[in-house]
Amino acid sequence: MAEPGVQNGEGGDATRRDFIHIAAGAAAVGAGAMVVWPLINQMNPAADTLALASIEFDLTKVQEGQQVVIKWQGKPVFVRYRTPAELERVRAEPNAGSPPETDAARTKEGHQQFLVVIGSCTHLGCVPTFNAGDYGGWFCPCHGSHYDASGRIRKGPAPLNLVVPTYEYVSDTRVKIG
Repeated sequence: MAEPGVQNGEGGDATRRDFIHIAAGAAAVGAGAMVVWPLINQMNPAADTLALASIEFDLTKVQEGQQVVIKWQGKPVFVRYRTPAELERVRAEPNAGSPPETDAARTKEGHQQFLVVIGSCTHLGCVPTFNAGDYGGWFCPCHGSHYDASGRIRKGPAPLNLVVPTYEYVSDTRVKIG
């Protein structure tokens, strides 16, 4: 004799079993989507990088002998208004650095007093300090690299000069980086 509530031959167990299989399958698909979504989402470029593909900066905010640090694509960019004495000093050694570069190759014609470089040491990526070191430029306190006022490496473990980003002057007082 059949137990109460169990329907022999009418497929009651089969419909209950089908429901459990469907529910388990749906839960597995949901769990799989939750695992895969972060992996796919991390491949998208960061929002702060896209927003700063290029930036403009007003050079009137920098006074002679000063430096301003701005952020571009998550990196510090040094904008330095060099004094005539600094310009004279960096021009006196035309092929310093690694690779050897002239100061004119690192600046734009007619705006040689302004230097725009990415403020990240080429040794291990530390941020060098302004107006320090043996050559009147930057000094990286992490491992002792010295850069001159043109951003050229002069002493220490850094293998390359500070990087000059792609930039252009959109007017006499505005520069567009990127």
